[in-house]
Amino acid sequence: MSKPLSDHEKRKQISVRGLAGVENVSDLKTNFNRHLHFTLVKDRNVSTKRDYYFALAYTVRDHLVGRWIRTQQHYYEKDPKRVYYLSLEFYMGRTLQNTMVNLALENACDEAVYQLGLDMEELEDIEEDAGLGNGGLGRLAACFLDSMATLGLAAYGYGIRYEFGIFNQKIVNGWQVVLALPYDTPVPGYRNNVVNTMRLWSAKAPCEFNLKDFNVGGYIQAVLDRNLAENISRVLYPNDNFFEGKELRLKQEYFVVAATLQDIIRRFKASKFGSRELVRTDFSALPDKVAIQLNDTHPALAIPELMRVLMDEEKLSWEKAWDITVRTCAYTNHTVLPEALERWPIDLFQSLLPRHLEIIYEINRRHMERVASLYPGDMDRLRRMSLIEEGGVKRVNMAHMCIVGAHAVNGVAQIHSDILKATVFRDFYEMDPHKFQNKTNGITPRRWLVMCNPGLAERIGEDFIRDLSQLRQLHNFVNDEAFIRDIAKVKQVKRIHEYKRQLLNCLHIVTFYNRIKKDPKKQWTPRTIMIGGKAAPGYHTAKMIIRLITAIGEVVNNDPVVGDRLKVIFLENYRVTLAEKVIPASDLSEQISTAGTEASGTGNMKFMLNGALTIGTMDGANVEMAEEAGEDNLFIFGMRVDDVEAMDRKGYNASEYYNSIPELKQAIDQIAGGFFSPKQPDLFGGIVNMLMHHDSFISLLTFLITQKPKEWTKKVIYNIAASGKFSSDRTIAQYAREIWGVEPSLEKIPAPDDPK
Repeated sequence: MSKPLSDHEKRKQISVRGLAGVENVSDLKTNFNRHLHFTLVKDRNVSTKRDYYFALAYTVRDHLVGRWIRTQQHYYEKDPKRVYYLSLEFYMGRTLQNTMVNLALENACDEAVYQLGLDMEELEDIEEDAGLGNGGLGRLAACFLDSMATLGLAAYGYGIRYEFGIFNQKIVNGWQVVLALPYDTPVPGYRNNVVNTMRLWSAKAPCEFNLKDFNVGGYIQAVLDRNLAENISRVLYPNDNFFEGKELRLKQEYFVVAATLQDIIRRFKASKFGSRELVRTDFSALPDKVAIQLNDTHPALAIPELMRVLMDEEKLSWEKAWDITVRTCAYTNHTVLPEALERWPIDLFQSLLPRHLEIIYEINRRHMERVASLYPGDMDRLRRMSLIEEGGVKRVNMAHMCIVGAHAVNGVAQIHSDILKATVFRDFYEMDPHKFQNKTNGITPRRWLVMCNPGLAERIGEDFIRDLSQLRQLHNFVNDEAFIRDIAKVKQVKRIHEYKRQLLNCLHIVTFYNRIKKDPKKQWTPRTIMIGGKAAPGYHTAKMIIRLITAIGEVVNNDPVVGDRLKVIFLENYRVTLAEKVIPASDLSEQISTAGTEASGTGNMKFMLNGALTIGTMDGANVEMAEEAGEDNLFIFGMRVDDVEAMDRKGYNASEYYNSIPELKQAIDQIAGGFFSPKQPDLFGGIVNMLMHHDSFISLLTFLITQKPKEWTKKVIYNIAASGKFSSDRTIAQYAREIWGVEPSLEKIPAPDDPK
């Protein structure tokens, strides 16, 4: 029996990481020791692993800095149209390994670290995840930044540098002038010497205190006021897909927009024409030089703020300012769920942003005049399309403002974009059909294949890393016995099933558990069910679902009759780094949202790219995944959008299913009766009540999949080969050409000399 390869030897075998030149390795070791000595003031006798991590990080950063400065010089000299991606969330994860991959340094760094007697994976594990996002929306923004740099776009990500990002999860029994301090993070493209910038704003109160001007009490109040101002960038709101109106959140939304627009206008004015440096004052050129993409409605205040700047500060007429604003701004919608749509109370606007409220009222007055002229006498349409919602508390509908104030509105999967046009924004689509587009989401193949599963696509070289559609070449190997064996090996030994956090999954686990208990002598395929997800602190139901999962796990995992045939594990503190480990090891990806509720999903794409087969409903991007791979290579079940609408009209009675499906009745009775919570028998009564009377899932997954290993692996190959469409490079290329009016480029920009 051959000796297993060490992690270092495995990594050295992976071709896509580039060759490690001897000279390069030597330089890296020299720079590593230089940083350890001169930057960190340590030697090898007293250094900790954390010191070694920072020495490596500084060494890699040296290779970034020259490219970063050169990229910004290149943009200044060429004066291209710049893209500004505004997002309240950027869920970046770790950056060290990603930087090494994109700069073609990973193999050399790995060898240098090995020669220094250190373990690369141990050092990489010291880096904390940059968790400035809640989930899909923030992670999408991170993928987009990677793709914008890789496609050579002069692009900037703008957001907030939260002091406290997404919370770590542990499972146990006044308004004043505020300075916006920028913190810049480099975003390297893939091997093209482009390094773009993510600029995150931190709120700082002005620090000029004149102690002669006030007594001790006044000083104390000044310090307290300063703290209130700096609270703006203190914490990320931990709600994903749920709108909860809070004054601090509105302050955050205006803070990032106001600071960013000042930066955009400053950069627009400070331009270079050939060898002459001029101040650009003709704002009619703004839409030709600036594209602002609003990632959901969170940065929607960019529309009235740009109007305010153009009219109040630059003295443009309303008509001119409005034309510029609409042609500059574009809006991405991320959800059809009504509870996620932002609607801000008018009195909150009046107290915090009175000038912006005036502008919004004028936008709405002119918008209503246009609607009335196109649809005379249709008062209900006027009500539906107004930016100001009447009745009860008057509110500003931020999505309506985004649609009216942008030249393009897009959904994030074809089915989602179609639903927006047919239902949620139907009136707006009928009035301005030219505004509405689809941009199906994507994921960066650098992080989600090269980094986390590098052995998967070695057969077709490495050009696919820039052009993921080349994965289609894998069709040539679908009957290649050796390739089938290689793919099965890469998918790792352990069978891990990644489940989305939904009650349907709990019922499925209980049903499977009961089947084993009923027939313990049957040859059951052992399976480990791993569930990851965080509940926002205010979400009682979500917390109860997590408690139910852990309770089921306690019973299942300790039942001697079941043994190793079923294990339930809740992944504590699920985050980008953990996803990078779990996803490549998964065989089955459950994407089971009710048809018409999931906008797109990107986790589904990550699983597909890494060879996990999808079992799911025809919702979000699942529809396009089935089109690309063939429906036979996914496990599709449940109702389609039309079926759900018909069910809604007819009415859904959970008790019909409860009484007609014995296994479902048994599972619900066990949860309700305290089988999984014997010390608190009524602990999950609320969940059962919701299932029986407020269930939005509608159907029960009542079947299991059995496939022969060879046939399963063939389906895996078809899925990987068909996942090219779901690269964020394709998504961003479409945004660039169809919304921003810029052309992607794969050309390298001249590189500076790397540090020696």
